[in-house]
Amino acid sequence: MTGNIQHLMLDIVFLDGKVMNSSRIGVFDSGLGGLTVWREIRKQMPNEDILYFADSKNCPYGPKPPQTIAKLACEIVDGMIASGCKMVVVACNTATAAAIDTLRQNYSIPFVGMEPAIKQAALNTKTGKVGVLATKGTFDGRLYKETSRKYANNIDVMVQIGTGLVELVETDEYNTEKAHSLLEKYVTPMIEHGVDQIVLGCTHYPFFKPQIEQMVGSGVAVIDPAPAVARQASKMLSANNLQNNNDHIGTDLFVSSGKTEAMRKLLTSMTGKTYAESEIEFGGQRFEALSVG
Repeated sequence: MTGNIQHLMLDIVFLDGKVMNSSRIGVFDSGLGGLTVWREIRKQMPNEDILYFADSKNCPYGPKPPQTIAKLACEIVDGMIASGCKMVVVACNTATAAAIDTLRQNYSIPFVGMEPAIKQAALNTKTGKVGVLATKGTFDGRLYKETSRKYANNIDVMVQIGTGLVELVETDEYNTEKAHSLLEKYVTPMIEHGVDQIVLGCTHYPFFKPQIEQMVGSGVAVIDPAPAVARQASKMLSANNLQNNNDHIGTDLFVSSGKTEAMRKLLTSMTGKTYAESEIEFGGQRFEALSVG
């Protein structure tokens, strides 16, 4: 942490106890993977203000018990609601699988989760074979199982747990020879099996999409669910009359339960912008944060 830290309090925008349309959208993930979803939300809703929370201290979520993940998710949402967020996007497949039902039961604001993109793969496959790369928590979750039964019952689905991939994104090693070797280990059996669709079932995995596409060639579609999730978030705002109709460029605040250095590097590579560090109070604790500087 730099010695010239600016201390900030999150602006809370309420009117008569209700969240206003100008309040932020909350987006959270176990770490940095959800930035792939933030990027799509930013593209599709340029005038919305966004608060992104990376729970890097507790990353990865994949191997953790569902009860632990649900507790962590509730703590993050408590902080987002206290900060005035009008809607929360759970930009983590594992957290969606473990916690989305609990969140919707316990909070009154709208939630958008990560839907398994196996539906799209099943509808588009010509070989009748699709591959899914995800975490154990996603594969064990109700959403994945229900979606698979509904849309891929007659499809040959090859699943692969992407052990180690999340950590490579978190440590800024996703574009290294180490990452390439691990991806080859996971993807090559899918290609040999004859899949023509590969679903990226973790929000960290789109950072590997260029490498995977190079491995599999033009005959295999690599599906990133983030654009569809952003569209659903936009629809949810409209359905609840929560769109920010102010004519301004939306702002972004990125908060981490760990250190922000890896997030800063990743954001800069994604946007070309520089980011200034600050501290904020979030959920009764102080965390490092980044905003465009």
